[in-house]
Amino acid sequence: MTYDQFISSLSQSQPPKELPVLLKALWYDANANWEAAHDIAQSSEGTKTYDRLHAYLHRVEGDTWNAGYWYRRAGADVFKGSLKEEWQFLVESLL
Repeated sequence: MTYDQFISSLSQSQPPKELPVLLKALWYDANANWEAAHDIAQSSEGTKTYDRLHAYLHRVEGDTWNAGYWYRRAGADVFKGSLKEEWQFLVESLL
């Protein structure tokens, strides 16, 4: 799947079945279902890619302290760009 195909899928009522789970989380986030995205992030705590997603989601929530905790757990620097830029970065890195 390309980035443009992923973006096109956002208009569907459900994420594409073939989407990897972390991309499903970002699909849910883009469709205003933070809770479903967060559930996925929590499902494999201790896995760096899940912890990195978890950091982003807490940034979306506005909880910068908690986001910082998850960035550290993921071994990642705190993202300095906008939430939109971080979402795009994550999607592109997972495709």
